[in-house]
Amino acid sequence: MAELREAQSMALSLPNTGMIVTIDVGEAPNIHPKDKVDVGSRLALTAEKLVYGQNVACSGPVYHSMSISGDKVIVTFDHAEGGLKSRDGSPPRGFALAGPTKLFYPADASIVNNIIVLHSDKVTNPVAVRYGWEDAPVCNLYNSAGLPASPFRTDDWPGISVGKR
Repeated sequence: MAELREAQSMALSLPNTGMIVTIDVGEAPNIHPKDKVDVGSRLALTAEKLVYGQNVACSGPVYHSMSISGDKVIVTFDHAEGGLKSRDGSPPRGFALAGPTKLFYPADASIVNNIIVLHSDKVTNPVAVRYGWEDAPVCNLYNSAGLPASPFRTDDWPGISVGKR
């Protein structure tokens, strides 16, 4: 599912395309969420922005960049105007770090000055970050408009679907 979501996000490079994130309204393993109200509202915001040119927030946080400082990783996002927040007030969930071994471990995350700071005791030399990179991830990062962050990965390591039909 993570690779499917990634393939869908790649379509954003095409002109006049938009995407909404529904990672928070689905029920595993069904790809079609029962919560059609949130899906419809998010699609309407995207149409208002892309089709009608209105100045509305239509996207949750989207990965922009990462930097490494010792054993910590700093992640920045586009579409984070007004600030990042967790939906439930707890620390952000759904992040994982990997070192040169390419093995991912859950990361502790905190929001500091509108960026995410990640750390994992199991990764002393981080090289890659993933967020929401599971079939049915538990993640809670949003922007001030109440829209969820898009799952992402910073690595380009071959996925589980490579070479399969």
